Amino acid sequence: MRQAGRSLPEYLKVREGVPMLQACATPELVVEITMQPVRRYGVDAAIFFSDIVVPLKAIGVDLDIKPGVGPVVADPIRDARGLEVLRDLEPDDVGYVTESIRALVGELGGTPLIGFAGAPFTLASYLIEGGPSKNHDHTKAMMYGEPRLWHALMDRLTSIVARHLRIQIDAGAEAIQLFDSWVGAVAPDDYREFVMPYTRRIFEAVTDVPRIHFGVGTGELLALLGEVGADVVGVDWRVPLDEAARRVGPGKALQGNLDPAILLAPWEAVERKATDILRRGGQAEGHVFNLGHGVLPSTDPDQLKRLTELVHAFR
Repeated sequence: MRQAGRSLPEYLKVREGVPMLQACATPELVVEITMQPVRRYGVDAAIFFSDIVVPLKAIGVDLDIKPGVGPVVADPIRDARGLEVLRDLEPDDVGYVTESIRALVGELGGTPLIGFAGAPFTLASYLIEGGPSKNHDHTKAMMYGEPRLWHALMDRLTSIVARHLRIQIDAGAEAIQLFDSWVGAVAPDDYREFVMPYTRRIFEAVTDVPRIHFGVGTGELLALLGEVGADVVGVDWRVPLDEAARRVGPGKALQGNLDPAILLAPWEAVERKATDILRRGGQAEGHVFNLGHGVLPSTDPDQLKRLTELVHAFR
């Protein structure tokens, strides 16, 4: 989870003075940043360096990623007229994505590359709120109060996200991950009605590679996440993996789920918790060890190195 960057000194060096979205649109930087954790840690797969708002920026949405804040949208979508900016995504809009992935496939050799995108609910929240939100006030107001507008927005975002993933797969990504970072704010019944049909549509459009689905705070949604079509369900650190396996049900692998904050503790605490997660992961039909969310910026890279070695040595 966010292998590339934030805690790595080599990442901070190449990103110095380079805005996030500019870095995402510069193939040589994308390749270098994606490769950094592969070189340093020998992880089992590379995660494509990008951001979930890249396709929105590419089609003309006026947004920026502000340091310490996150994505900020200049003109939030609050009515039907706001939908006009959400045109279809074309391959030429993100030519730098195709160029970067093709270069990475050659650079990585036998190490697979995971592409990714943001899910419609999370993208909708940024577009409606105008930026990160604690309570998703405007988002839920539209969802409940203007369902026709909500479904029109989700429909357009679904097409954009599915196309963005297809472009990455066609360029050489060997798996994809769909991030619905904020969907944990939605109750199960509302998820079924307002979110699930669109997430399912995306996974139905990309059946030719392994598919991972991840959200934060989704303990109450895990059974539903297991039904939307992904092969692997990501689990944050709030639910033990053996319990997550029970909730998700048969036929799915799990990804997760070490609390990133534990990496700030002494190694003995990290080792104890990671080993427990590996054992609990054995209750699932498959387990991709990972963090339960992104690497914290103050994490010691040597802790991540030792963690990788521990996981590779576990039997």
